[in-house]
Amino acid sequence: MFEKAAETIRDYYHSIKDFNVSEDDRYILRELSNQIVDIAMRPEQVTKKELWYKHNSLQATKPLILCDPENGWHEIITNDQLICKGELARKWEFLLRREIFWGDSMGDDKPIETIFNVPIIFNESGWGLEVPKEGGKNGGAFKHCSPLKNYKEDFSKLKFPTITVDHDRTNRLYEAAKSTFGDIFNLQKKSVWWWSTCSTDVLGELRGMTEMMLDMYDNPDELHRLSQFLTDGFIHRLEYLEKEGLLSLNNDGTYIASGGLGYSNELPSKNFDPNHITMMDMWGFSESQMTSEVSPSMVQKFILPYQIKVLERFGLNCYGCCEAIDPRWEYIKKIPRLRRVSVSPWANPNKMVEYLQDQYIYSRKMNPSYLATPHLNEDYIRKSLKEDMQISKHCRTEYIMKDNHTLANNPNNVIRWCAIAQEEAHNI
Repeated sequence: MFEKAAETIRDYYHSIKDFNVSEDDRYILRELSNQIVDIAMRPEQVTKKELWYKHNSLQATKPLILCDPENGWHEIITNDQLICKGELARKWEFLLRREIFWGDSMGDDKPIETIFNVPIIFNESGWGLEVPKEGGKNGGAFKHCSPLKNYKEDFSKLKFPTITVDHDRTNRLYEAAKSTFGDIFNLQKKSVWWWSTCSTDVLGELRGMTEMMLDMYDNPDELHRLSQFLTDGFIHRLEYLEKEGLLSLNNDGTYIASGGLGYSNELPSKNFDPNHITMMDMWGFSESQMTSEVSPSMVQKFILPYQIKVLERFGLNCYGCCEAIDPRWEYIKKIPRLRRVSVSPWANPNKMVEYLQDQYIYSRKMNPSYLATPHLNEDYIRKSLKEDMQISKHCRTEYIMKDNHTLANNPNNVIRWCAIAQEEAHNI
């Protein structure tokens, strides 16, 4: 089942006070779990997995379709649909109903499996400077109040983040899952510890967007110093997870990067030790959408060299999110073992087709605003998909629908988008 980012998992389960599941809730959860098993046994699930394995190894397939509507899920699986009473049971019920919707209604290429990941519960200290946040209620807009105001006064306050695993709560969560549906699902203690391994989000949050861009001219040495510190901190975190045996393979149905599933026969590495998973056994990912308004030469000078120091540790890599990659491609293509490249709504698809050809995955992010209206403009959606699939037909393509803040309370929007995308994918 799809994982959330580590910090979201932390918040998702840290609030749980009672890990007990009542008999009534257990019955409901087991009924839903058995529905997922029935879906997972359908022959098309095997076909979907085979598609992703081929796709991720750069073999020719139809364009793959993946829809994860993010905040829109709360308009698909609403609170009034949940039957369970207990806090933990309701969280699990939401996840199970989401999986059932994916298998029965969504219509994309995500395989449904009989795996249930139980995350590791942990605390993380942060970077030494608190970053206050204004707004953000109910998934809405927010802003960071960046604390690194003055390099001379504030830099010394920075510290590497430290992770403390809450083994007691993790074990209690696992035992609750085991007693609820451990005989139905293959339970795995598994966390996704990052969304991006070395994101410029942290740089922007600590220093501030405006200050970061001005530093490229006014304080280049200090910005390099900060970038190196953050890079060392990212590596320190990853090495800790590796050393403590906390990493898990993501060459399966794990959602990776800014869109895509991790199924791969090229991972883990040839030197794989199942008792000690390393970064080289995994997909890595980074992006720099925070610097979308920064020139390619400045990105090459202040951002990419530091990200490469992290990404070179991974077996396969993905790069990019909402930023346009084509102006930066001459630098980004130097990332070792780069496989998946984001083609956002701000990218020039004609240039990206030329650059990626059949040597990288063309990970096309379609505009989520198309689904934010009560009634879809299906003709326009079909036209935009058809045109893009036509120009990229010789590439290794996937079409991702994500970043949905709303579906205008119409779950049918994702169903219709997937149906149209699949029709055009098969037509091409």
